[in-house]
Amino acid sequence: MNQSSSSKLRIGVVGCGSISLAYMRNAPLFRDVVITACADLNREAAERRGGEFGLRVTDVDALITDPDIDLILNLTIPAAHYDISSRALAEGKHVFTEKPLGVNAAEGRALVEAASARGLAIGSAPDTFLGAAGRRARRLMEGGIIGKPVTGTAFMMGRGMEHWHPDPSFYYQPGAGPVLDMGPYYLTMMVNLLGPIRRVQAVATSGQEDRLITADGPKKGTTFKVGTPTSVLSLLEFACGATVTFGASWDVFRHSNHPIELHGTEGSLRLPDPDTFGGVIGLSRRGAEWEEMNTATDLYGAVNWPVVNPDRANYRMLGLADLARALVEARTPRASGQLALHVLEVMEAILKAGETGTAQAIGGSVTQPAELREDEAESLLA
Repeated sequence: MNQSSSSKLRIGVVGCGSISLAYMRNAPLFRDVVITACADLNREAAERRGGEFGLRVTDVDALITDPDIDLILNLTIPAAHYDISSRALAEGKHVFTEKPLGVNAAEGRALVEAASARGLAIGSAPDTFLGAAGRRARRLMEGGIIGKPVTGTAFMMGRGMEHWHPDPSFYYQPGAGPVLDMGPYYLTMMVNLLGPIRRVQAVATSGQEDRLITADGPKKGTTFKVGTPTSVLSLLEFACGATVTFGASWDVFRHSNHPIELHGTEGSLRLPDPDTFGGVIGLSRRGAEWEEMNTATDLYGAVNWPVVNPDRANYRMLGLADLARALVEARTPRASGQLALHVLEVMEAILKAGETGTAQAIGGSVTQPAELREDEAESLLA
């Protein structure tokens, strides 16, 4: 199934939870896509989103088989990603899914292979690396601003989920944890800037055996058992030769580490939180004071989220818009299933290295996503 240059990619959303609001709100910004229908196992959730955005509401099975839908936007819970995506591919639909691609690399690999066998496109969040900060950083790296990349650090650290989520225990079980939950943002950004990862080492631990729920709700004041590491320190070896320390923890109350810093033979680059599309980039040329570059005035960098009191940039749908254009141009989308699979393989390897204490080679690889030039980014707009 290929899109003609004169038609929009017709999208059906499966999963109408909180994340769907960002996708549906942003869809009209883009030229080549249109969301026309939605479905959810919770019919009330689908009716609510359908009413908000003027979408046709149907059930999940009917949406997946609908001949008037070109692509399924899979916004279900991670455990359902493989089932919904594989069913959509079997029906001849392109797929774009929230992260992760699957709950393990085997699922992700099966989806990528199924899409390839059917001549269909598959893409996956995160697409934050295509935002203003990611594009500015990529442009600087391509221009050799820090010289040859040598080393770096990336840290995702916080208290965890139990202070705000009313039922957070699933975040702390196998298949979840800070690496799998938040790692895609950090690792995807670094692969975008440095290329693929070839080997990892790691040490993993848990700060507490039991967690106390302090968020309001029926389970407030109760505890639950932790079933997966909550603090992981890993060493990533990139194919380009650079090595980066990546730390992911839900055992930290306060810290002063920057989300991502990259250091090369000519200088250093500091990036904002890769879970958002904009922010301030720092550049130090050969040890000079940091030069700060605010990307808020760059395309896809303006503060626009949350809706009520915006404090960050959120342009989810950007990766899907690039996928729609990729269909017309017969190329690989930048937020591709292949990229998401590589990141998933790396995350699995980190956890295995932490469990076994031995370095893990990454079996697969991926081509570094093509740089999204400013003219290309602008051409995606309606």
